[in-house]
Amino acid sequence: MLTVDDLAVLRSTIDAWRRDGLRVAFVPTMGNLHAGHHSLVELARARADRVVVSVFVNPTQFGPNEDFGRYPRTPEADATGLSAAGADLMWLPTVETMYPYGPQATVEVRVPHVTEGLEGAHRPGHFDGVATVVARLFNQVRPDLAVFGRKDYQQLAVIRYLVRDLAFPIEIVAADTLREADGLAMSSRNQYLSEQERPRAAEIHRCLQWMRQAVQAGSTREAVEAEASQRLQTAGFVVDYAAIRRPDLGLPDTGPGDAARVALIAARLGKTRLIDNLEFAA
Repeated sequence: MLTVDDLAVLRSTIDAWRRDGLRVAFVPTMGNLHAGHHSLVELARARADRVVVSVFVNPTQFGPNEDFGRYPRTPEADATGLSAAGADLMWLPTVETMYPYGPQATVEVRVPHVTEGLEGAHRPGHFDGVATVVARLFNQVRPDLAVFGRKDYQQLAVIRYLVRDLAFPIEIVAADTLREADGLAMSSRNQYLSEQERPRAAEIHRCLQWMRQAVQAGSTREAVEAEASQRLQTAGFVVDYAAIRRPDLGLPDTGPGDAARVALIAARLGKTRLIDNLEFAA
């Protein structure tokens, strides 16, 4: 596996692949990689001839009270895991490469509609940073396809909107969430959980499963959301939201064909903020 930190080298390498007629897949990450990330690489490997993985902790998607400074940087371990998972190139841009005029003076990309509510309400500016950095990465790598996980459900919706609206010639592939044995969604932030908190964290997935069951049994969206929040609070979480939405993140109605649903939760356990979701048919 190649490790590249120079944009000219990245582009010349990918140009050579393209001259050989090879299909290029891309997996953007912020590093501190785990089995969930590796599964994205494996999916990309199955759909393309070459796989590029970026590792970049993006400052523009962190709020002033969020964990940018303590976000784990583990490039050596990341490289080992990516090589084993089948990546061909690890792209390690610097902040200066990504933002030549600095993060505070950058051209921003803002995606409307799907960024409103849920994460957008609790993390103002977060999706502006996500859209901005992903657009730049797409321009740098110019992949044929890009793989994103379903765990960050609203982020996936933002990327799909971005690609369609700006006419990026990129196929977006959604990968299923990889889970621990007790159902907890794999996340780099799980390492922040204390020994006592870790077993309780799986309550989020159990609550999502309950939300699905309650909706399918005929309970109203409002009743399910209220009860889910109460269940999580009783388990020791501080709840940002427990919501039922359509897959496009609009509010469900009872019209014909409006049967698909997604339950979404964001909640804090101690100092750790966790998110998860579950798609289902109503």
